[in-house]
Amino acid sequence: MKWITRKDIKVDRVACPWLIRRFIDSDARFLFVAETELLDIAAREGAIPFDAPRLSTVKLNHRGERCTFEAIIEDYNLNEPGLSSLALIVRAADINGQEHVAPEGLGLRAIAEGCRAMGLSDEDRLMKQFPLYDALLAHCRRANR
Repeated sequence: MKWITRKDIKVDRVACPWLIRRFIDSDARFLFVAETELLDIAAREGAIPFDAPRLSTVKLNHRGERCTFEAIIEDYNLNEPGLSSLALIVRAADINGQEHVAPEGLGLRAIAEGCRAMGLSDEDRLMKQFPLYDALLAHCRRANR
């Protein structure tokens, strides 16, 4: 399957591809494009759009105070141990004003901003940050015992 989102990824747009690859489609391919082109390219490529809050037709998006990571968990009925705690960390990192839901969120936000400051491509950001999400999930699973 192909998935598509806005380019210059940070927290939610790294967390969502990690979630998709780990629990929905291990062979998923991701396209990163300008927001103005997202819907056209999605239609042409047969790609599933996600995390484009300014585009109301995109189903996998922020929902109220919740981030796209949480929408994917909900829509795909994912109930892996630790995912709900990890979702709070992602929300705290991604959404200004939601930092209080998980103290780890500020650290995750700093890492995402550091990767952006390093000038890494979107693909490199995924490659370098996926192991961090694996570690955070392990932490959440251990904390929830």
